[in-house]
Amino acid sequence: MLPYTGSGPYCYSNSLAMILGDQAPTPAVIEVLTGSPFGVQLISGRVPLFDPYGWDPDLGLDAAIELLGWTCDASGASSADEALDRLRTALLDGPVLVGPVEMGLLLHQPGAGTPIEADHFLAVLAVDGDRVLMHDPHGFPYATLPLDAFLAAWRAESISYRRYGYGMRSGFQRVREVTADDALRVSMPAAKAWLSLRDDVQISPGTVGNEAALERFAEMIEQGKDEAVRGMMTHFAVRVGTRRLVDAATATARIGLLDASAILDTQARLVGSLQYELTAGSPTAAAATVRKLQPTYAELSRAL
Repeated sequence: MLPYTGSGPYCYSNSLAMILGDQAPTPAVIEVLTGSPFGVQLISGRVPLFDPYGWDPDLGLDAAIELLGWTCDASGASSADEALDRLRTALLDGPVLVGPVEMGLLLHQPGAGTPIEADHFLAVLAVDGDRVLMHDPHGFPYATLPLDAFLAAWRAESISYRRYGYGMRSGFQRVREVTADDALRVSMPAAKAWLSLRDDVQISPGTVGNEAALERFAEMIEQGKDEAVRGMMTHFAVRVGTRRLVDAATATARIGLLDASAILDTQARLVGSLQYELTAGSPTAAAATVRKLQPTYAELSRAL
């Protein structure tokens, strides 16, 4: 197993690492602490994601921040004016983790301008006049946006899991010293719990997890009817899913969970191989690979 170093869509983990500064572990460790590698779900019977049934980035951030020994203030706002006032006040104490935002409305990113139901997170550094200054972990350090454009993206009306509009986390304080390895060890029961969450616990209509999600996804590939889903998979979901699994394999190996690490590495290789098969290869081969994944989630649960 060779750990992966390179680009990838780790927006909330990269943003949190920037906010915590030199006291932060790597974004790879943060991602594992969020719980994201430990499951797969099919949202509303249509959108496959390589993260656990019922999981979302807000839940993941809550978990990672607590496991690392930090606290922060998580809040939203009912209007753009209130949100901007809250942001200006929070920035007096340092950078603010903002999100989810609607990625399709971040006009500094080429091709943006229309909501695409894609969530994103940012580290906001300042509000200077009519501009917002931020580090966008999608590859845009010190990016700026006019206030009205930033607020339109920050409203995040198209993001289904958002707790409230204009979500942000600020006032970060470290309340106890925790090493990255200790945080990883403490996180493993939650990882197993994510793997064990079954469809009889209803999350949302049509949403299924793990084996059921993978079977439906394999059927969708074979039917070949949804180009939008295929595009989402090849541009985002396979990339981030594989990265999560590689990082989880590396993290579990470093704390001595070698059986779990081997299973996670197998999962990573299977998911990674979908990139070619879904982009330019064979739907039949892709569906077969998805079905090979089905038993591995129960195996991982047992290994943990």
